[in-house]
Amino acid sequence: MRRVRENSRAHRVRTAAAAVVGVLALVTSAAACKVEKVGAAEPTAAATEPGARPADDAKTGSGQGTPGPATPSRTPGARPSPEPRTLMSVGDRSERVRELQARLRQIGHFGRTPTGYYGTVTVAAVRSFQGKRGLSRTGTTDTVTWERLLAMTREPTAKELDPPAARPAPAKPDARCLKGRVLCVSKNSRTLSWMIDGRVVSSMDVRFGSQYTPTRDGEFSVYWKSRHHVSTLYDSPMPYAMFFSGGQAVHYSSDFAARGYDGASHGCVNVRDEGKIASLFAQVRNGDKVVIYW
Repeated sequence: MRRVRENSRAHRVRTAAAAVVGVLALVTSAAACKVEKVGAAEPTAAATEPGARPADDAKTGSGQGTPGPATPSRTPGARPSPEPRTLMSVGDRSERVRELQARLRQIGHFGRTPTGYYGTVTVAAVRSFQGKRGLSRTGTTDTVTWERLLAMTREPTAKELDPPAARPAPAKPDARCLKGRVLCVSKNSRTLSWMIDGRVVSSMDVRFGSQYTPTRDGEFSVYWKSRHHVSTLYDSPMPYAMFFSGGQAVHYSSDFAARGYDGASHGCVNVRDEGKIASLFAQVRNGDKVVIYW
């Protein structure tokens, strides 16, 4: 009886031990599964394909993948630069042209006295300036040329715009100029003085004919006025013409305004200040005296 009980007890002990071993086996298996899930993620399909790249790289072109085409940058609100606009060109006459010439003279591109007339000399000076600055050599002053010139020069003074040396002093009047209404012209001082009874009303600088086409000396009178005259002999404009001896006249000359004393007339008395001769033309009458002397 005692042996039976002992055998029964031993059986229960073995059964309990087996149960404990089974429980331990289950716990160990569960822990192993948990560690496997945490430490080793299953690879994705994209990663297992040959040549595949991470999803983020495919979207942005960054990282180790081949970068995609760059998108041009654009400044918000930016506008294209406007085309150059012409400000001054050949044939213009203004105080702004005079300023252009004075500024060009400051930096050695215009070697003459400013006249305010945009002639061939000014065209050449502007081309010279444009060529030195890598601009198109048009000879026309556009916005680009003007802005570049303003940046390189200072505002001209009154003397630079109209130098005293550019205004010849009138000579002592000839005795024949002291009575009546007279266009008193001195070849020595290269001036014309409009005089009434010995008083100088206005004065302006003039030029004369060359040695081959000289301006005649002497005392004459105005016999014909022609506001928009054109020479039939030379086919050249002679605005504000006041004829005093054959085909010779006192008149405005755009060539004189552009070239100064580098040129000459065909015998006429040229005036380069259009404003002054326009005023003179309005005052002079047919029959007024003209005296030309040395």
